This record gives sequence, structure tokens and C-alpha cells, in this order.
Amino acid sequence: MHRRLTEEEVQVGLNRTEGWALEENGKWIARKYRFASFMDGIGFVDEVARIAEELNHHPMISIDYRLVTLRLTSWNAGGLTELDFTSARRYDEAYAGFRK
Repeated sequence: MHRRLTEEEVQVGLNRTEGWALEENGKWIARKYRFASFMDGIGFVDEVARIAEELNHHPMISIDYRLVTLRLTSWNAGGLTELDFTSARRYDEAYAGFRK
């Protein structure tokens, strides 16, 4: 099990993950990704699913036409862990492949 991060550690994590913001009293981080087409967004979600399975850590995913929102928390730790920020960075790397 991963350890819940302190508020200071969460701030360090946010500083290393551009575009992610705290939600719900610091229990979640979230980011919105915009795509040129609906199918690009779906392709990104497929890549997010692959990464989530690899890490065994799954985000909440919302698809609104060309806008995909990811939200992360670690339920078993009762808040954010390093795994959430590792996941966020991996999703950002995947997104970079869709921005051409």
C-alpha cells in the first residue's frame, strides 16, 4: 500500500506535474486534455487505460466530445500518494504524443 502524502509533498508533486490541480479539499488531482478530434480523445483514453493497467492504478475518466478529464486519488490511502503523481506524469507523456 502507498503512503498518503503530506500537504507539502502534494505541493512538490503539483510543481512537477504541469496542468494538474487539486480538487475536493486536496483528496484528488485533476487535469483536462483537449484534442483536435473526438477520435484523438478516444485514442488517448485507450492509452490511459493501458498505462492504468500497467500501474494497477485507475483514474476517473470523463469524455466530453474533444475534452477528456482525468481525476486521480488513492482510495486505500485516503488521499493522494506518489502513485497518483507518477500516473499523472505518464498520462502527460502519452498526451504529448497526441499533440502534433
